[in-house]
Amino acid sequence: MKVILLQDVKGVGKEGQVVEVSDGYGRNFLLKKKLAKETSAANLNEVKLKQGARAEHEKRAYEAAVELSKDLGDKTFTMKMKSGEGGKLYGAVTAADVSDLLKKNGYEIEKKQVVIEAPIKSIGTCGVRIKLHPKVSCQINVEVEAL
Repeated sequence: MKVILLQDVKGVGKEGQVVEVSDGYGRNFLLKKKLAKETSAANLNEVKLKQGARAEHEKRAYEAAVELSKDLGDKTFTMKMKSGEGGKLYGAVTAADVSDLLKKNGYEIEKKQVVIEAPIKSIGTCGVRIKLHPKVSCQINVEVEAL
């Protein structure tokens, strides 16, 4: 029996794939649990349309990330924080702090997109990587100044 998977099924295949399974497994498990649907011309066409739309959406997201990367690349942002003697900060600059700084400057960057290699615990300039897309990232500079 050939079925179209509606979700990823461990050991069978990924969502949108047409797979050959035994009749009992297909009828009694996959179809009943709505993990798959029977192969027909209409269902195959629907799957192709969804895959095309998903590919177009991913392409647009990639292009938007590349544009944002060109705009953000190698810019320097200044952040003021409380510090003690010798330029040591009270605490550290976190991904949330960098995200808030970028949002104040007009860039919608979530804290999970900010990658700080080593904790920033002193005054000065430090490089921070922004992961915009699985294939696109850029480097910005964060300059920490004393308050």
